[in-house]
Formats: sequence, structure tokens, C-alpha cells
Amino acid sequence: MLRYANKCEHSAHIWIRKRGSRVTTVVIGGGLAGCAAAWYLARDGVEVTLIEAGEVNQLASGSNAGSLHAQIPHEPFVLKGEGWGRMFSPTVRLLRASLAMWAGLEAELDADLEVKFGGGMLVGQTREEARQIAAKAEIQRAAGVETELIGAAELAGRAPYLAPGAEIGAFAPIEGKANPLLVAPAFARAATAAGATIVTRAGKAAIVRERQGYSVHWTGGSIATRRIVVAAGAATGPLLESLGIHLAIDAVPIQVSVTELAEPFLPHLVYAAAEKLTMKQARNGSVLIGGGWEACIDARGRPYVNAANLATNLALACRTVPGVASLSIVRSWPAIVNGTDDWMPILGELPAAPGIFLSYVPWLGFSAGPAAARAIASMVQGKVPEMDVDFRAFAP
Repeated sequence: MLRYANKCEHSAHIWIRKRGSRVTTVVIGGGLAGCAAAWYLARDGVEVTLIEAGEVNQLASGSNAGSLHAQIPHEPFVLKGEGWGRMFSPTVRLLRASLAMWAGLEAELDADLEVKFGGGMLVGQTREEARQIAAKAEIQRAAGVETELIGAAELAGRAPYLAPGAEIGAFAPIEGKANPLLVAPAFARAATAAGATIVTRAGKAAIVRERQGYSVHWTGGSIATRRIVVAAGAATGPLLESLGIHLAIDAVPIQVSVTELAEPFLPHLVYAAAEKLTMKQARNGSVLIGGGWEACIDARGRPYVNAANLATNLALACRTVPGVASLSIVRSWPAIVNGTDDWMPILGELPAAPGIFLSYVPWLGFSAGPAAARAIASMVQGKVPEMDVDFRAFAP
């Protein structure tokens, strides 16, 4: 049973200070990034309290399609060019490191997360798409991600689920999928078992500078601390702006769909070079269809499904993998995800607010979440992250 503390149980102010050699840290955000950071900190012996506005895993971490990516995103590569792809290489290394962590995560957390590495297949239909895919594959290989280019003749045998006529496939065997409904809660259970406190239903949090450090305030409580991990996803911008810190980050509404159950026929995470598309088949047989198509926002700031984009997304899915055309859509849903124009993560201590560490991975936060959280937990403790990743590229 999770040792959560909700706002009713914390009606008085809570003051937590450094005790002995342990560093007191507050984590803001109860998605994958925040729960994983709380787990790694608590496991290292750091006293940590996590503050979540609603419930754990309530927003983007539990609403995405569960893809585990390692390849460079194709659409920005085409739009921004090979120079951007090379600039993005540190993120590829971060993704590679994170997927290595995903491979052992179920044992580490003693939980079934439905992790499976069937590999990811990017499909190109034209010679120009084939050229772009080959150029991107070269950059991925240089960043340590094995990428196999598969020609049209072999592709039909390797991926018989694809529509005829594909020109090329780029296959990255380390890619896969997991169940986003299970991951953040598993991190939260592990964190509480290691001694972390998780405050849920806290409402909107606020950070106030104090003479020595900061205080974090929420509905019914507050904490004084010297170190804060901001892992608030799409809410990061407004939270930091209250401190006078303005970063070029966005909150973007996107949507995902899931089909009825079907017999296994789609072993890979599938992408289309022609347009935004990701597809994968879950353990239970349902097919998740996404790719980052934009949803709508109502007058109260709530996301809802964009019907026109849904139709385009599903039509593309049927053209790419004809086997999904006979399946019914069970549900389509929107989520607000965090993004940046350059797609680069922002990880580390904020120069304008020493003691505040930002854990912000745009667009690919589910895939990179474990590695980003482990790195931030190390930084909070004054340690250099033990990964083959140049974290200077992600400095705030």
C-alpha cells in the first residue's frame, strides 16, 4: 500500500530540514519524471518529499502511447536538416542510456511494466524519404544506436504487415514499448518503500525564495528546503515564471487512439516517414495509434480530440499497416505534453535559481524518463551522472 499523504492529512505546515549528512529535497510533479527522481533520491538515502497537484500519473505520463524511442524523430530531421540531427545526438545517447535502464526496470521495481523490445521500424515510401532515412541512420549509428537499413525486397519478408511498395525501412532493435499506466505508480511505490513521502491532491504548487533556500507551498501545506527538482511537465513554465525565470518551453495538446483487441500481428514499433505516425500492439492485442497529431483546447484550457486530425492519423495508419483497417477504435484521448522547438532536453541546476534542478525532456519524456531522473538525482547530490552522455548539452 502506498504511503501517500493527501492534503487533508497535511493541513498544517510541514518544515523539513537537513538532518545529519542527508540532503532534504522536494520534487514537484507526480509523473514518471518526478516519481523516478523521488525513487532514485530515496534509494540513495536522500530525504525527499514529492508534491503532486492531482494524482500520481494522472497527466501525460499516463496518457501517452508507451513508445520507447531511440531513433532521431523524423519530422524535425526533415524540417530542420542534418545539422539539427547532429545537434540532437546527445539526446540519442540519453535515449539509448534510458532504454538500457528500461531493460532492467521491472526487476529493479519488482513490477510488471509490460516492457518489450521488439525493435522500431521507420518506413519510407519514396527515394527522397529513403535518402533522408539513410542520412539520419548514419547520425544514429555515430551516437551508438544500431540502425539497420532494409531494402524493398527484404522488407516484405521482415515486416509482412506493411502495405506493398515501401522503398526502405530503418530498423533499430533496441526500441520497444511499455504500459504507461503502470510505470509511474511503480516508481511511486518503490519511492515510498524507500522512505519518500508523496503528497497528492495538493493543488497548484508555488516556489518562494527564502533567505536560506526556498519554500514550496501548496493547498494546506508548505516545506522549507534548499533543493527542489521541478519535474512538472507541461506545468513547468508557469511554475518557473513565478520566480522570474522564462524558458522557451511549450505545453502542446496531442491525441492517441487505441483499437479493439486483435491477434498478434505487429511485432515492431512502427513509424512512417511520410507523415506523423507511431503504431504498436500492446500485450493484450490492442493497437495504439499516435504520432503527435495535435488536439484542441476548449475555453477552459482543457484538451479534446481534434476530429479532422484523428481522421488523417487513422487513414495514414491504414495505408501504412492495412491490417488495422478492419479494427474498431475503442477510444481516442488527448493529453498535454511538454515540448520545445529544438526538441532538446533541459536537465540540470538553474543558474538563476541555485538549488533548483529542472528535469524537462520534451516530446520523448516517457522514453528518456528513467535516465533523466537518475541523472538529476545524481546532480542534486553533487555527483556527476554515470552515463555516456554529455549533459552539458542539456544545461539550462
